[in-house]
Amino acid sequence: MITVAIDGPAGVGKSSISKALASYFSLAYLDTGAMYRAAAWWCLHKGVDLDDPQAVTDAVLEFCSSHLDIGVDPENPRVYSDDEDISDEIRSEEVSSCVSKVSSIQTVRQILIDAQRRLIAREANIDSYSQGRGVVAEGRDITTVVAPDANVRVLLTARPEVRQARRSGQSHDQKVGKDDVAARDKADSKVTHFLTAAEGVTTVDNSDMNFRQTLDAFVRMVENSLEEQGEDPQNYTEAAALEGAESFNDALADYELSDEDQDLLSSVSDDDEDSIDAPRKAVGVVAVVGRPNVGKSSLVNRILGRRAAVVEDTPGVTRDRVSYEAEWAGTDFLIVDTGGWEADVEGIESAIAAQAKVAVDLADAVILVVDGQVGMTDTDERIVKMLRAAGKPVTVAVNKVDRGDEEYMAADFWGLGLGEPFPISAMHGRGVGDLLDDSLAKLKKADKTSGLLKPTGLRRVALVGRPNVGKSSLLNQLAHEDRSVVHDEAGTTRDPVDEVVTLGDKDWLFIDTAGIKRRLHKISGAEYYSSLRTQAALERAELALVLFDVSKPIAEQDLRVMSQAVDAGRAVVLVFNKWDLLDDFGRERIERLYATEFERVTWAQRINLSAKTAWHVNRIEEAMETALTSWDKRISTGKLNTFLGKIQSAHPHPLRGGKQPRILFATQASTRPPRFVIFASGFLDHGYRRFIERSLREEFGFEGTPIQISVHVREKKKR
Repeated sequence: MITVAIDGPAGVGKSSISKALASYFSLAYLDTGAMYRAAAWWCLHKGVDLDDPQAVTDAVLEFCSSHLDIGVDPENPRVYSDDEDISDEIRSEEVSSCVSKVSSIQTVRQILIDAQRRLIAREANIDSYSQGRGVVAEGRDITTVVAPDANVRVLLTARPEVRQARRSGQSHDQKVGKDDVAARDKADSKVTHFLTAAEGVTTVDNSDMNFRQTLDAFVRMVENSLEEQGEDPQNYTEAAALEGAESFNDALADYELSDEDQDLLSSVSDDDEDSIDAPRKAVGVVAVVGRPNVGKSSLVNRILGRRAAVVEDTPGVTRDRVSYEAEWAGTDFLIVDTGGWEADVEGIESAIAAQAKVAVDLADAVILVVDGQVGMTDTDERIVKMLRAAGKPVTVAVNKVDRGDEEYMAADFWGLGLGEPFPISAMHGRGVGDLLDDSLAKLKKADKTSGLLKPTGLRRVALVGRPNVGKSSLLNQLAHEDRSVVHDEAGTTRDPVDEVVTLGDKDWLFIDTAGIKRRLHKISGAEYYSSLRTQAALERAELALVLFDVSKPIAEQDLRVMSQAVDAGRAVVLVFNKWDLLDDFGRERIERLYATEFERVTWAQRINLSAKTAWHVNRIEEAMETALTSWDKRISTGKLNTFLGKIQSAHPHPLRGGKQPRILFATQASTRPPRFVIFASGFLDHGYRRFIERSLREEFGFEGTPIQISVHVREKKKR
């Protein structure tokens, strides 16, 4: 048996590392922090006065003695009270605000420390979760008080600014929110000691390490400890791979296997890893503005080197302000494409102009695009007045100057009083380099850099649905700002809008998309390219929030959008928007429709909400977390084959032609979404495959994610 104890401050990745390490060596995983949260939850649940130390102590003693059960499976660590799963409840804001008060009572700490020691000792038994192999325990005081005799004791730490950046997604250079970690350290240090390693405890500073490098360091320490005990580390890693199940060599020894089968079986590994994300880099922001149809989106596409923004020879194609990450001559920056700015307009044109004005206010520098073929207009002059009021440095781009002998057309725009106008052709790329040199020179002199490059590790969520179901309204509600243009006109959004949104203490990347049309081949122009970009955004996302407007009848088009998300293999959350507009009859109608038309996605969570009023919008975060956890989930080969053996014995496949197909072996080939490959002695009909899927969901969860099952029929080797 081996015991690994990991301590350290907030923001170093203790939980992720501990769970990955336990999975790697097939050890149990003990989250001691969850025990403190569970104790606080119990006190609140029982109405205990938290200002009465004796009452709290008595309640915690009763809880630990008779009601608490801690799951130690690193793939799915759950906490139970009287067989009720309270894993999500103990992480509520109410419990979080009370944990420190409960944990600061020394008698409570001693009760929980004793309970933790019992759980660690239990793993020495052959009938325990780890079958006597050991445990990885993480939390406060674990290396010094709870398990001072652990074989491997590590203080995992990192520089405060790095830990804060990981928790908040901010730049190292920014002081925004920097006191959060410092305050947490100060509060925790009143009852625990974790900032410096005690004697015999190894310090690992992962400030400049990614997740894989950190895990590798821990793996080496565990392997060294096992070798010192005279044990072979390979026995532990093999146990993790098979967990007592018969190997595929035994299960499939008598059957013909192709080279593809052999490659599949030999390559299956748990290669899904958490990431300790790099902080977001602060960069300058350049807004591209101008009146409608002067070529702003064409210029943005030219700068990016790809067709990212929808372009059509029609005014008003771009509506939202859309940010893209760009680079020129070694300088990273954000470039913001905006809708055409016009004065004295109403309706959707007014909203578009307002978004362009917001883009200017948030930018560090501006490129004003004008039309050289048309010449200077009154609208151009009014835009200049707006830019002067904003006080941002401006570079003038005179577009549609396609030939050298047309450069004289730029001379008129000296009259704008903004300095030298640059004649360019966004379509052909003429003059764009000189334009960028001037604009970025002004950007470097700006007072601030207001942009942040998007972290690569954010979970990506696509808002999809047919036009006018409320996708942009929901994004604005989640972002707590008017980020996308919202209007009653269907098809308002054209370009996918990426927005980093903070929910709780976690950042998410939301992608607001154009509504998916019913028949792609029957639309054209901007709508056609918007639909293509929506499909691409869905492929780029990890999770799809599929929106339905329940104030109108659910149409075939809605179900087709939903199926598109499922077929793409994305985690799914169903959002029934505009629920507040339904009366009792309307709600009954929706429930009947849901029971008959949504059979394919009964595994997906459904949220009834109103994006306009924010009613029930707060339920989205938990649903997304659940769906993505399922999307990432991996079932070990041993557990999978043991489970399938049980259900096959209880419910064998029906006879087909006098023969009964039999499951020989199964493995989870991949995650995101979970894909299972089953080797069978004969064809498994679709009904039995659906039975297997339902059984997998009942046993292992997988709420919110599609499951893919492939069956490889293999014949016995010829004698």
